[in-house]
Amino acid sequence: MADTTTGSKLLAHPREFFIGGEWSAPSSDGTIDVITPSTEELFVQVARAQAADIDRAVGAARAAFDKGPWPRMTHAERAGYLREIAKQWTARSGDLATIWTSEMGILKSMADLHARFIAVPYNSYAALADTFAFEERHKPRAGGKVGLLVREPVGVVAAIIAWNGPAPMIAQKVAPALLAGCTVILKPAPEAPGAAYLFAQICEAVGLPPGVVNVLTAERDVSELLVRHPGVDKVTFTGSSAAGKRIAAICGERIARCTLELGGKSPAIVLDDYDLDAAAETLSGTIRMMTGQICSMLTRVIVNRRRQDELLEAMKASFSSIRVGDPFAEGIDMGPLAMSRQRDRVEGYISKGIADGARLVTGGRRPPHLDRGFYVEPTVFGNVDNRTAIAQEEIFGPVISVIPADDEAHAIAIANDSPYGLNATVFTKDAERAYRVARQLQSGTVGHNAFRTDYTIGFGGFKQSGIGREGSTEGLLPFLETKTVILEGNPAHVYD
Repeated sequence: MADTTTGSKLLAHPREFFIGGEWSAPSSDGTIDVITPSTEELFVQVARAQAADIDRAVGAARAAFDKGPWPRMTHAERAGYLREIAKQWTARSGDLATIWTSEMGILKSMADLHARFIAVPYNSYAALADTFAFEERHKPRAGGKVGLLVREPVGVVAAIIAWNGPAPMIAQKVAPALLAGCTVILKPAPEAPGAAYLFAQICEAVGLPPGVVNVLTAERDVSELLVRHPGVDKVTFTGSSAAGKRIAAICGERIARCTLELGGKSPAIVLDDYDLDAAAETLSGTIRMMTGQICSMLTRVIVNRRRQDELLEAMKASFSSIRVGDPFAEGIDMGPLAMSRQRDRVEGYISKGIADGARLVTGGRRPPHLDRGFYVEPTVFGNVDNRTAIAQEEIFGPVISVIPADDEAHAIAIANDSPYGLNATVFTKDAERAYRVARQLQSGTVGHNAFRTDYTIGFGGFKQSGIGREGSTEGLLPFLETKTVILEGNPAHVYD
């Protein structure tokens, strides 16, 4: 029977895989149901990959790298394809926004905004073809006349992405990999495969050589076969720290390269010179984004204990005014969680917080006016002990813990007392003070007076928040291997 779901009208081949430059049938008739979290209805069914499909995708990527034209093109030639991909993303931004909201519940207004900029990383990496030093000249000191440090593609890349922001993750992983000359197997999360399927259609439309990009969807057990596959040279992954540890262990067994963008439990330090109403409004505006389902979300708020009650009153007023509802509707501030198990997870942590003695200031329930969909109220806990589960473990939902500190030094110590180190913010009117505190925080990014991340500079984490960086030149380097070449004379030809 024909698939007549909303997703099937936006995606041309949801029951197939894109392998070797063409759409092909899977090795089995297994499928994955993708559910719209605001309605709990089926959005689309996609094919479920098995071991044979993984082997076929890796084989296509391996052949494209070992024998195909892609890694032998100039960087400028590959940049031309990236620019064409960017144009196609711009043309399909409306479809992307609808898919994004339908699959994980992001507000449609926010999806529309971010989808309009999804082409930016492709154009930015294309620009690096003209400016990045893929070859450096050195004067050798151990013999020879010409020393070269050349940077070459790492090989076949498995790009495994999470369900909360698929299209941005695809851009930050695949764009630098393609510029470097790598070939890619893209494996989206089974809960949100739509953006990857849309990307496959784009790759087909721009005429990428066969096997340069391959797309298939699999559950975790089959995905692990991709990580283990000897034909894969590098894994780039975004997801939980638990899954990242597993991937790192497997890659370590065979010394495969890996980049891991993992979880966070990011602190916001509110110093004693900052307006508490302003801080509460900023935090309220931040937690609404994707219903708190962002790895770098500010979920631990650290404030001087003398000011804690005042901040909690301000946060109660701000958070309780957030309008929760249909993410496609106007006038809504926050949508649902992405899936039923995610709501179960968040509700479990809320129960843990209460049991551990934290003060539930606002939220903590399912909105009473919504009888379907995976909704939960934005939730604030006060007087939280930093040793408890809600302060130490990533909840991945709209739950914030307010933790009292004795002074600035104590606040910094609490902020760093975490297995994570992805993001942080310092609220203060004094930029010099913000810088001084920022330099003491064990975090990949530190913002000032707002939730801030910037992929044009670089993004990634300390400690269990990951290995490596994404964005800009920092995001290109993990897809390159360096080679030292020492010659007795100048070569007539060099690669650009």
